[in-house]
Amino acid sequence: MIDISSVEAAIAPIADGRASGIKAKDGNLSMMVDMSGMDNTQRELLAADIKAAVKSVDGVENIRLLQTAEKIKRRLIAVASGKGGVGKSTLSANLAVAMSKAGRKVGLVDADIYGPSQPRLMNAEDKKPKAKDKQLIPVTGVGEIPMLSMGQLAKPGQAIAWRGPMAGNALSQLVEADWGAAQDLILDLPPGTGDIQLSMVQKHKPVGAVIISTPQDLALMDAARAISFFDSAKVPVIGLVENMAGYVCPNCGDVSNPFGSGGGEAAAKEMGIPFLGRIPLDMAIRIASDSGEPPALGDGPIAQAYAKIASRLSNWIDNQKDAG
Repeated sequence: MIDISSVEAAIAPIADGRASGIKAKDGNLSMMVDMSGMDNTQRELLAADIKAAVKSVDGVENIRLLQTAEKIKRRLIAVASGKGGVGKSTLSANLAVAMSKAGRKVGLVDADIYGPSQPRLMNAEDKKPKAKDKQLIPVTGVGEIPMLSMGQLAKPGQAIAWRGPMAGNALSQLVEADWGAAQDLILDLPPGTGDIQLSMVQKHKPVGAVIISTPQDLALMDAARAISFFDSAKVPVIGLVENMAGYVCPNCGDVSNPFGSGGGEAAAKEMGIPFLGRIPLDMAIRIASDSGEPPALGDGPIAQAYAKIASRLSNWIDNQKDAG
């Protein structure tokens, strides 16, 4: 006969109050284990540890664990631009890193299906996601951040020539993956305002969108179109980030502005949206990004710039949660 109190004592140091409904009959032991807030690996480890612990209890022959979990309400944050080449993917990666460093549970979705770059930015090019019960399991990028990208599903260098519906279905698989404990999903959208972007926002409804632009007028015109797109889709625009804002000469220290100065902040004010901050044009960002080491991992001025933007984004998200 199995002594329930002995089972409770055996699992107490491991289960941390997650086990309940312990029942025993004829050598068969069963219990419910709350796996809320755990990713797939953590769930498997906890289940294995509990099974190992109760095997030492007299009379236990078979063990059955019923895993339960409170469904996590994930918040999807779109990072978008009206055109390519303005640093959208680099911003997405660094926002995810900076938010994670600040203690938030973050995942990263590379929805730029025709030009996926997050595997390189997050040092995860050699990692392939697995699937369980027809659901993808994200890989782990730098900073222990879960992430998924079409770049990890296609062959290296392969051109992805899919029409809108095929691309939309593929992206849905990325968003609807097993994101474990991640609550905030940073969505690196393709540039522009086409069919894929429309399908994504209609089906998955981001809680908000961050728009990135360089300071010059042409880029800001495209950013304005992206803002109009999200307004029409009834997705709140969280704010605008100005990228490549000022270049400090590494030799003489002089600051130049090859793309103009202050255009993003002025445009944000004119359009009535928050200005989230600016990122300089710095060779260190390019070098670190190519090496799969997002600058936000560090502690220097560039990391601090990303951290400030991430903090403002996080505050916006929390204010929406409190209001709801």
